Amino acid sequence: MEALNSTRLFVPALPTLWPGMLLGRGEPSGFMPFSAPNVRWFYFARNAVWLTVKMLGLDKGEVLMPAYHHGVEVEAVADAGATPRFYRVGSRWDVDVEDVERRIGPNTKALYLTHYAGFPGPAEEMRRIADKHGLPLIEDCALSLLSADGSVPLGTTGDIGIFCLYKTLPLPHGGALVVNGPRQYSLPEPPTPPITSTLSHTLSALLQNLELRGGRFGRGVRSFIRSLGKGAVKAADIQRVATGTQHFDRRHVDLGMSPFARRIAQAQDLEAIVERRRRNYFFLLGRLRDVSPPLFNQLPAGVSPLFYPLVVEDKAEVLARLHARGIEAIDFWRHMHPACDASAFPEVMQLRRSIVEIPCHQDLSPEVMAEVALVVRGALTQDRRTRKHAG
Repeated sequence: MEALNSTRLFVPALPTLWPGMLLGRGEPSGFMPFSAPNVRWFYFARNAVWLTVKMLGLDKGEVLMPAYHHGVEVEAVADAGATPRFYRVGSRWDVDVEDVERRIGPNTKALYLTHYAGFPGPAEEMRRIADKHGLPLIEDCALSLLSADGSVPLGTTGDIGIFCLYKTLPLPHGGALVVNGPRQYSLPEPPTPPITSTLSHTLSALLQNLELRGGRFGRGVRSFIRSLGKGAVKAADIQRVATGTQHFDRRHVDLGMSPFARRIAQAQDLEAIVERRRRNYFFLLGRLRDVSPPLFNQLPAGVSPLFYPLVVEDKAEVLARLHARGIEAIDFWRHMHPACDASAFPEVMQLRRSIVEIPCHQDLSPEVMAEVALVVRGALTQDRRTRKHAG
């Protein structure tokens, strides 16, 4: 395959919005949280985390959380009044369930399990420990929408399932709180967000789709419209509630999900999305495993991968090379929340230094994935040469 020209390739980190999705009808079924009987929809998944602490009466108690975390969920737990405590996660995203049980104390009020990038954590074991100690189990599926552990959908084993929608689906925003089991909670319907913010994010996703499909022409149109849009937003003093931010903001905790975003969700072919993500992940696994030892040697049944976790030695160098070639790779969870003692979790710190998100979402065709694999291999090879000469 010929060397790639950086003007040809544009690989967005998240799926883009196709215009036809604005006309969607029907209700997605068979996947959580869309099939859940007791669900509330939010602007952010972090809003659901905050409300869960209040709803379960966890404030003034401790919530046992994984040391490998984003940080915003920890902020939401703390802002709601609970104290986060942390348990060990190993070098392959494996939860140390024995460490979890050792750390349960008299002030522990709940267990918190995160499913990483679609790969299931030990929900059944955590459920057993939670039941043994009379604690609720919270399943964080923010990175694992549409995933299952075999035939068991993630988010159904815990007392609470929390989901982020816009990381997997091309939505302007969206999060969900699912209450499982017989106990019912009276949850108020959160207010809809500002329409200007919703439309701003929607336009951004449409423009990304234009660049993805339109090559150099699409890139030019997107750049021109974005330059006009920034001026218009500033002039109109439009309040845009940004997604993907690193910190919890109490001002937005009550924001719900807009009907417009729900409508876009209804236009998605969820089965096809899972199939394409798995196909793209398998492709990268086959093309990259010889240059970077994979975090996982296989893709278990039911997993809908959010991204391909690439293990690197020099994050900054590899990311710079990928960005220069048009791949929106992401520095995955580099920073630990200050409440967590980094020195107590060396495996987690190594994960934070070494994992890069490589997109494998449903917008990317086999031809694009072939180009992505070629660019990633080149970036890894160049990085190794650089390090060898420096040594």
